[in-house]
Amino acid sequence: MSQPGEHGPDDDRIELGTMLFTLVEPRPGHEVAYHRWYERDHFYAGCMIGPFNFAGQRWVATRPLKERRYPEGSPITPDPTQGSYLAVYFVLAGHHDEWNRWAVDQVNKLHANGRMFTDRDHIHTALYRYEWAVSRDPDGVPPELALDHRFGGLVAVVGEAAEGVEVDEAQRWMRAEHVPAVLGDSAGGGAGALCLGFSPMPLLADAPDDVPREDDTARRFMQLWFLDTEPEAAWETFESLGPQVEAGGKARLVWVAPFLPTVPGTDKYTDQLR
Repeated sequence: MSQPGEHGPDDDRIELGTMLFTLVEPRPGHEVAYHRWYERDHFYAGCMIGPFNFAGQRWVATRPLKERRYPEGSPITPDPTQGSYLAVYFVLAGHHDEWNRWAVDQVNKLHANGRMFTDRDHIHTALYRYEWAVSRDPDGVPPELALDHRFGGLVAVVGEAAEGVEVDEAQRWMRAEHVPAVLGDSAGGGAGALCLGFSPMPLLADAPDDVPREDDTARRFMQLWFLDTEPEAAWETFESLGPQVEAGGKARLVWVAPFLPTVPGTDKYTDQLR
């Protein structure tokens, strides 16, 4: 029998496997109602009660933060004013298919029972496979605890491999050349504390029709940068990241977007979206 702190051969270790990333815009006049429905009902009923969904957190982009997004005309948010609320969920490694089948069945059931919120639009809802992590600190926050740590800010970065460059090569290059420089080190600090790398995965065919599908994702990758500070304090670094990446010739960034954590149980930021 395994002792505390040990793992047997058949144990499920708590390891990040995949991510659900869902970016949504409440329609004008419905900001508070949407926010309350999501955090008081759907965050749990639609995701957190599901098998192998071991962590989740909600984030918000105020109007000033949405004005920071670049580049213009991004395929993620063609209208940068859209996509105010982001929810991120982590799924246990080795159990994506089981969780995904439950999640689609559950949300379809919620639709059938009138438990969904109609006055909102999905902007970018997608699944991603976890690939790697780089931490600023030698013994920093583990990837599995990133959503529970309550970081001060988040920057989501979506990139595309350049023509003639494999997406895995572009990811390795970003991880080696740019991620350490942005994170800095424990002594001097940096723009972020933790960066997680992901690659896109397909949605199930019977996922709800209000979730838009994107076909041109084979060359894309995503990074989540977790910050100790609010994004504004680190924005100079992220503002220059896009041009630096493109100058390297292996990739380009197609969406760089900052977020703040929501404050559960409050309506904070609902009046700062427009």
